[in-house]
Parts: sequence; C-alpha cells; structure tokens
Amino acid sequence: MPIPIVNSIASWFLKKRFHQIELFLKYPNEVQTELLLSLVDIAKNTEFGKTHDFASIKNYKTFAERIPIKNYDGWQDVIERSRRGENNLFWPTPIKWFAKSSGTTRAKSKFIPVSIESLEDCHYAASKDLLCMYLNNNEHSQLFTGKSLRLGGSKELYKENGTIFGDLSAILIDNMPFWAEYSSTPSSKVSLMSDWEHKMQAIVDETVNENVTSLAGVPSWMLVLLNNVLETTGKTSLFDIWPNLEVYFHGGVSFNPYVDQYKNILPKKDFKYYEIYNASEGFFAIQDQNNSSELLLMLDYGIFYEFIPMDIYATQAEYAIPLSEVVLHKNYAVVITTNAGLWRYKIGDTVRFTSLSPYRVKVSGRTKHHINVFGEELIIENAENALKKVCKRTKAEIVDYTAAPIFMEGKEKGAHEWLIEFKTLPGDINYFNELFDNSLKALNSDYEAKRYNNITLNKPTIRVARKNLFHDWLKKNNKLGGQHKVPRLSNTRDYIDELLALNV
Repeated sequence: MPIPIVNSIASWFLKKRFHQIELFLKYPNEVQTELLLSLVDIAKNTEFGKTHDFASIKNYKTFAERIPIKNYDGWQDVIERSRRGENNLFWPTPIKWFAKSSGTTRAKSKFIPVSIESLEDCHYAASKDLLCMYLNNNEHSQLFTGKSLRLGGSKELYKENGTIFGDLSAILIDNMPFWAEYSSTPSSKVSLMSDWEHKMQAIVDETVNENVTSLAGVPSWMLVLLNNVLETTGKTSLFDIWPNLEVYFHGGVSFNPYVDQYKNILPKKDFKYYEIYNASEGFFAIQDQNNSSELLLMLDYGIFYEFIPMDIYATQAEYAIPLSEVVLHKNYAVVITTNAGLWRYKIGDTVRFTSLSPYRVKVSGRTKHHINVFGEELIIENAENALKKVCKRTKAEIVDYTAAPIFMEGKEKGAHEWLIEFKTLPGDINYFNELFDNSLKALNSDYEAKRYNNITLNKPTIRVARKNLFHDWLKKNNKLGGQHKVPRLSNTRDYIDELLALNV
C-alpha cells in the first residue's frame, strides 16, 4: 500500500481517537469515576463482587471503605484458583492468560491475570494510541514505509489447566493481529525463542536486511542487541544499516543511564525517543510530546487509579487518594483497579506528577527498590540522575549497576556500596565517586543530611564490576531476556553479595 494512503488511514483513526482522548483530558476525574463504577457493575456477580457487595457501591468513598488495598501476596491464593481453571472469581469473563513476572515474598513468580478486555482495551489500544500520538506530532513520518524492530521477552507460552502463562510480550505477540506481524520484525517464531543468547543472533540475522524504521523494547536489552548488530555488520552507526530509522519507543527501565550510548550509535539530532509506561498489569502512560520526558496518564483503558503518598507508605497511617487529590512533585505509590479483575492492587511502582492539567507523570522508582536503612530515602530517580550527570562529566559509560547498604558495625558508620559495570571507565574512580556523592547530595536532602560531616553515612564505596557480570548473574538465575531487569537499589545485601561472589 502506498505510504500516503497508509498515513491518510492512520490520520483518520487518529482524529477519531483524539475525540475520546480529549474527553478524558477535559473531564479526567469524571471519566475515572464513571470507569470505576462501570468496573464495579460489570463484576458485581463475581465471587469477589458478592463478597464485597458491589451491587450497593455507588461512589468512590464506599468503594475505598469496603475494598482493602493489597499487593500480589494478598491476591496470590485467588489467582492460583483462577489458574486452575475456576471462573467468575474476580472478573466475569474467563481469564485465559497470565503474565508471568518476577516474584514476591510468598511466591517465586507472579502470575498477573490478563483478560480479553485488558488485552484489547488496554494493551493493544495503547499501542495504537502510541502510534497515533507519534504521527500527530510528526506529520512527515515515514514510519509505515518499513518495519518496527521489537524486542520482547524470551520465554515461550506454557499451557496448564486450560490456561496459558508466559511473558506479557509473548502473550501480546501470540495474539497480535496479522497486520502487526506484517509490520514487525523479527518474526513471531524468532521473537518467542526461549534461548536468549541464540535468539539475539537470530534477531540480528533476520533484521539487518530489513527496512527498519522504528525500535521498541527495554533500553538495557535493546542496547545489547543493537551493539550485536553493529559488531556483526562492522558499522559504527545504525543509520548505515537502517537509513530510514526515525524513532525508538522505550520503557521498562529508566532511559537516563543509556541516553549517551544511544546517541553515539544513533548520531542524528532529529532522531526521536518516545517513552512508555507499562507493566504486566496494564499500560498506564504514554509520552505525547516530542522531546519530553513527561508521560500522559491514559484514563480510559479500563484502569482506575489511586495513589499512596510515599511518606506514609507501608505505615499504619497508610491510605490512598484518587486522581483528583494528587499534588505536583510528590512521590506516590500506584494502586490500580483493572478490567482484568485486580481490585485496589499495589503494582510496586512510584510516580510523581509533573502536570495536573492534563495529568502527566514521571516514573520515579519502585516501592521496594530504594535504600532507606539510615533515613536517607534514596530512590532510583536520584541514582539515575546523579549517574547520568557524573558520566557526562567524566566521559564514562555504564552498562549496569546495583547498590546496597553497608550496615553499621560497632562505632563504624554506614554507607552505600555501588557495584557498577562500565562500558567506558572514568579516568579516576575516586573523582567519579566524589562527583557522584555530591550529585546525590544535591538531588536528595535526606541523603545530604545523613552525609553531613559523615554524621550517619560515610562516603559511598564504588566497586568496578567485571565485563558481563550482570549478564552472567541473570543467566545463572534464568532471567536472561527483555522483561527481566537488574535490581537497582535494595535495603538488603542479598543481590549485591551474590553479584560480588561472581565478580572474579
């Protein structure tokens, strides 16, 4: 099909969809309230709906009073019943798919229910909206002249008791419409290969001769793939291989540590980067402006949002507020109610609002992935921004990192230990550490207070990781693949001690 016709069709869909988007932009709180009451009504005859008398819930206040907030551990037992084939437990339509992700205190893995409604009205709808917004902002785009190189999870799908589980990306690929398969590379067969290392080379072999116009995937794993492409072809710029490449859609982990490395292999000032915020539980927000790190919260995907202020998270005073009560620049834990039957579910992410009209957010970290052993409240966003700044000053490049506390012993103060794998080492690691420490102080007043005159915290300790340490650790733990992430910050030494034992 000629590109002008494709763009015209896309433009038609865009204008049609934008009327709906304008509705939640203009009336965000009304749209969210209506959505919540619709979800409650749909599920009123489920086991969960009857237990909590959904039929009598007519407003948010009653909903919040009656339904407890839970994390996965609180949902695990009923989800296991659903996986064994029981229906109408927490959502009326049968749950056929479960997205497998990393585990919790009680479970080695989480199995997130994916309903037909969440698949169609959330995940696939978001993919279309992402393209719509990109095309709306870039009217001369040639996106549809070529293919999108997508990099998803590496596990195939598994059948059990009449239900199917696997990486969310595998579920999406397995159910995608034919036109999406036609416009993507590599093939579904290669995308669903289970051996990650063989899969990487298979992707390179299958894509180097394609006309790739866009990239989509997690930044850390996509960088590994793209460096393999360059190594295989002997090129230094991806534009020498794919001259029509124009945009990279990324999400899953912070892009900050990788920005400069991407700019090195994509050396065009007008190349676009578009961020998305999604998870196994749903698709939440989309970058809707060129050259912006703010994400528009999507309010009509069948997800009702609540937020717990992080200063009371996991305390006896913990409570959630609806979207209408959030304030700017405050860290919140995200709570969702979904069209797959998750009710007031803590997803484990933290966000802060950068705009209230419309509602735009930045992902600031994970509720568990922070260091607060000494009252320093160090979050991933602090770490990413400090590392980006210091790498720029010292011309260093980072592959991966993790950090953990060094606990106080006797009269010895505590500290943070950082294990960093560099692609390009800084000239002086001590100078790097000094700049890094000062950057963290500038970004986090609690950290600065604990570091003042070494009152509680000594200067950070930085360990240089050997090449491929994090890759080898993920492989050892059977976690190679696009959906798996290195834990950045931890309040325990479990991860870092295991990594240090391999760092020989």
